[in-house]
Amino acid sequence: MWQPPERIKHELPAPSWPTADQAAHARLFQPIQLGPRTAKTRTWVPAMVPWRATEDGFVTPDVIDWYRRFAEGRPGVLVVEATGIRDIPSGPLLRIGHDRFVEGLAKLTAAVREASGGETLLFIQLIDFLQIRRRPPRDKYFGRFLAITDRHREALHHIDPEAQLDSEETVRARLAALPDAELPYVLTARELEDLERGYRERVTDTHLPHIAELPKVLPPLFADAAGRARAAGFDGVELHFAHAYTMASFLSALNTRDDGYGGKRPHRVRLPLEVIGAVRARVSPDLVVGCRYLGDDVVEGGNRIEDAAWFGVELAKAGLDFLSISKGGKFEDAKQPKVGWSAYPYTGRSGYECMPTIYSDEKGPFARNVSLSGQIRAAVRGAGLATPVVGAGGICEFAQAESVLDRGEADLVASARQSLADPDWFLKIREGRGGEIRRCEFTNYCEALDQQHKQVTCKLWDREALDAPDVTLSSDGKRRLVAPKWRT
Repeated sequence: MWQPPERIKHELPAPSWPTADQAAHARLFQPIQLGPRTAKTRTWVPAMVPWRATEDGFVTPDVIDWYRRFAEGRPGVLVVEATGIRDIPSGPLLRIGHDRFVEGLAKLTAAVREASGGETLLFIQLIDFLQIRRRPPRDKYFGRFLAITDRHREALHHIDPEAQLDSEETVRARLAALPDAELPYVLTARELEDLERGYRERVTDTHLPHIAELPKVLPPLFADAAGRARAAGFDGVELHFAHAYTMASFLSALNTRDDGYGGKRPHRVRLPLEVIGAVRARVSPDLVVGCRYLGDDVVEGGNRIEDAAWFGVELAKAGLDFLSISKGGKFEDAKQPKVGWSAYPYTGRSGYECMPTIYSDEKGPFARNVSLSGQIRAAVRGAGLATPVVGAGGICEFAQAESVLDRGEADLVASARQSLADPDWFLKIREGRGGEIRRCEFTNYCEALDQQHKQVTCKLWDREALDAPDVTLSSDGKRRLVAPKWRT
């Protein structure tokens, strides 16, 4: 992952743990209405992909154990990982693109409800993503993947007027033999990127019929997925409009589509609003419907907080029950992958801003991004709307979380990495036992596992009691898959 050049190592915020009585009166543990449901506290475990589903996208016992363990800590809201709305292969990621997935998801909701004593609202994050391929070996790219055109022949003739280019095979061979320094004169910028980083579809590739048709295809796909979420017993859905994926790409200022779904802000928000309308028509008033989107794209030419605040008002007007704010995590500045690997959208500066580490700039990693949710919330309130806003980003201590709520920077506080380090940390605070909390060190050990598509764990507990009889181990047999029990 990209790191700030300063590389200042920051200490964890000094803990300030309340007594049980103080916690009972804190804003963090007050209820809040989210559409048709009430969250018992303002504590939130956001979506994290643990890589525990089957290769066909089905719920496994390991998936259920993962979410049951978070539910035992009784957060106000727990969000299930990004779950694909299409019925297409996508590796060990959960899917909800067909009715056959409902049975397993229903077992998941039942397990969470039992483990939390009915205290935790369970949402599922619904995501669409476009095709991305691994970075190809040079010989395969020129021998198979590159579509040869007359432009390539003309460019080669310009380099070598005597070149014999009678057949496509000859053209491919001559291209493959070119020095790297000459490739920019022969390949388009997009072709060169496909070679150096791997092919990746964009929402602006409207010359491809299936990309041009996304505005027609996506609203019913999201609506169908939401309907299955309701059938499986979820309390709500979180529409994934963030990071490097399809819906965030429609919102981004980099979206230059000229079909009414790109360009100016009202055009870029058009498809998200149509998705929201389709989902609400399918599941309202039964389910909570909210979204996660970016307060700042971070990448050059992308959205900034001014765009995000404007979108927040429009999304709230559309009737969403919450807005969950994130930052960055884009493909545009991702690190070049190794040959045979896919680009990973959390390796560039935008990825760092999404998940800052203990090594940071002067600003530091803790509560780094809550100003974004604060500005969006202010814009929404300024428009006369009361839509709850979820803030996130390096929140790992009670006074820190409470101050976010006190300052009006959010209505609920989300914590991913600290919750992974200690799934019981919210409950320990409530019971006046904050001194027992296992504190995240923000080294992004977990994120490194995710980047390699390995089962995600935390270094603070994944080597503990590996020989215990009830411990399930990772596929390599070296790590436990869930945190140890707090109470036995």
